[in-house]
Amino acid sequence: MSVLRESIDQAGGVAKASTACGVSQRAIYKWLAAETLPRTEYTGETNYAERLAAAARERGAPFEAAWLLAECAPKKTAA
Repeated sequence: MSVLRESIDQAGGVAKASTACGVSQRAIYKWLAAETLPRTEYTGETNYAERLAAAARERGAPFEAAWLLAECAPKKTAA
């Protein structure tokens, strides 16, 4: 299981994660397919990792947002 999938599950699943992050469920599925959070998360425009961590903490399955960002960082590819 991917780190992102595990984090979303800890937050309560796709539906709860989409509500917590204020995005559609389809957006969450796109993140899962890409196995990373969107670019905006790494440019500081959004705070989805914090929102997922908060949702997981409420369910008693806490994790650190910094850990999620580090583990789900986009893979660098040669141009």
